[in-house]
Amino acid sequence: MTTADQLRSLFTKPYGQPAPSEQQWRELYAEDVHFQDPTQERHGLAAYIAAQEGLIQRCDDVYLTPSAVLVDGDTAFVEWEMGLKIKGIEFIYPGSSRLRFDQQGLVCDHRDYFDFVGPTFTPVPVVGGFVRWLYRRFVD
Repeated sequence: MTTADQLRSLFTKPYGQPAPSEQQWRELYAEDVHFQDPTQERHGLAAYIAAQEGLIQRCDDVYLTPSAVLVDGDTAFVEWEMGLKIKGIEFIYPGSSRLRFDQQGLVCDHRDYFDFVGPTFTPVPVVGGFVRWLYRRFVD
């Protein structure tokens, strides 16, 4: 069974450090893993790894740090913060992941929850002002 310490290690990547290797993913994830976040949905470990590598390649740098990890039976939750540096702008995404384990204790379902729109567009000149106005209009 996957432990909280293993997940904490996998969900930790400081700026300037390498991302988890394919071998690290394969140790904890099932071949038929299903992955979904606000921007994409992937089926299979190869597609999941390609998505992770694609994110790393699109960014100047990436960090990920977990703040809370809970494993309870066949489900785990990881609360995290992700930072992306792209063309001199840093985007910060607080979020969480819900993981489900198969009979072998490997992650078979990974779902990320985070606000994509606010952190992505708020720091961008001109667009950011509109996004802040929109959030105030619908959220306040």
